Amino acid sequence: MKRICYTLNLKNKKSLIREYINHHNNVWPEIIKNMKDSGIINAEIYNFSNRLFFLIEVDETFSEKRKKDLDKKNKFVSKWEEMMLKYQELIPNSPRGQKWVKMNKIFEL
Repeated sequence: MKRICYTLNLKNKKSLIREYINHHNNVWPEIIKNMKDSGIINAEIYNFSNRLFFLIEVDETFSEKRKKDLDKKNKFVSKWEEMMLKYQELIPNSPRGQKWVKMNKIFEL
């Protein structure tokens, strides 16, 4: 099983960070289904202050392109992403238009 890690910043305001976390305690079932349909087997988000770390485990059907295509076709994903924009900010030097930035693995035991 392949693991992929992403990072993203939240706006550095405690009330917004709390709201963001609360939204993720109640992720819509349509979002979960879309993730699973894309080949994501497991997903976890961690935070420290305003930094997020998103870890996914994927099966052999997963590709970032396929996930983006599924997302574009799903009105629930569009609405969710629109809601989350209130809380998120781009990491400096992130590729243009990319919120979640893929991280490079630099160590494994």
